[in-house]
Amino acid sequence: MSRIGKAIITIPAGVTITEKDGVVTAKGPKGELSQELTDGITLEQKDGELTFSRPSDSKQHRALHGLYRALINNMIVGVNEGFEKKLELVGVGYRASHSGQKLELALGFSHGIVLELPSEVKIDTLTEKGKNPIITLTSYDKQLLGMVAAKIRSFRKPEPYKGKGVRFVGENVRRKAGKSA
Repeated sequence: MSRIGKAIITIPAGVTITEKDGVVTAKGPKGELSQELTDGITLEQKDGELTFSRPSDSKQHRALHGLYRALINNMIVGVNEGFEKKLELVGVGYRASHSGQKLELALGFSHGIVLELPSEVKIDTLTEKGKNPIITLTSYDKQLLGMVAAKIRSFRKPEPYKGKGVRFVGENVRRKAGKSA
């Protein structure tokens, strides 16, 4: 992980980074995120660039060096540009609709699934005739966005025989051969 930890982060215009008592805060046009730095990992801000350093070459410090660099970089990209994930519902009768922050899914169960989304995640559903419904999730917090997308996918994971279920757009589902006659 040390190669990742050594990489310099360039701070884009419109994003401010502050560090106080081991907590790094990133503010940008999309929102504000904070991350706590532990175990002696320090960050230095100079001329619009961030560099990270570790106190020793122990295995724990090497791992955390790259981890915190990646987390802070995701915060900077998120508050500046944001992140997006798209989910596709593959299956006959699978539907998705939203009203405000509530996502309503029909995934072949006897009842519909209603999921209340956090306020940081924006949702959009697209249903076109002859195509699979697509759920688009956008947020400035990459961790929260991934957790919400994984939760939606967990309601009906893609099965290997027909490929039905909730999958990420572009995800390759390994298919199995069925029974041979």
